[in-house]
Amino acid sequence: MVKKFGLSALALVMMAGAGLWLGQGGTTGALSFAAQAQETAAAPAEAPVVPDMTIGAADAPITMVEYASYTCPHCATFHSEVFKQLKTDYIDTGKVKFTFREVYFDRYGLWASMVARCGGEMRYFGISGILFETQKEWAASNEPATVVENLKKIGRTAGMDDATLSACLEDGAMAQAMVDAYQKNSAADDVTATPTIFVNGEKHSNMSYADLKEVLDAELAE
Repeated sequence: MVKKFGLSALALVMMAGAGLWLGQGGTTGALSFAAQAQETAAAPAEAPVVPDMTIGAADAPITMVEYASYTCPHCATFHSEVFKQLKTDYIDTGKVKFTFREVYFDRYGLWASMVARCGGEMRYFGISGILFETQKEWAASNEPATVVENLKKIGRTAGMDDATLSACLEDGAMAQAMVDAYQKNSAADDVTATPTIFVNGEKHSNMSYADLKEVLDAELAE
């Protein structure tokens, strides 16, 4: 069973700013962030760029896109049982160019994505792997402050300092831009559940490595 979309993008943005949420005390922080989002809507400014995160050879014969959430258990399973082997057999060998697109079911997933992106493209996939591998630990608490501290620990492991991590988590404009990008991309690709995979534009749902290998090998044989 895959995780299906539930919360609206707007609701997620209202809950987005981890630093604002914690720094101003729970609900007050959330309302402050909402007001900030409304101000942005009233007086448009240039939105931050939210680049696709991609690894693999630019000229690879197969382009693969995955939509997944850092709080989706099935996505964590996919990354432990499928992605690692995919990377070894197809990405690292120049056969697949892989793009990861984040899906946000809740504020924890959005905050995790903000930390992953905080390290830039060079650190992104390493942090992403840690987030999936330790999902049951960092996302287990019902306390936002605990989750933020858990995410900061992961960021520190990747070599970032607290000032950098706090700045990323408090970046309301980037949170808004990330949710906008997620909403635009998922609507364009008709993504309603995670993980969802596209292989050279063809849509697939969650699958085993053996099934994915069959799809990839068929593409390579054409």
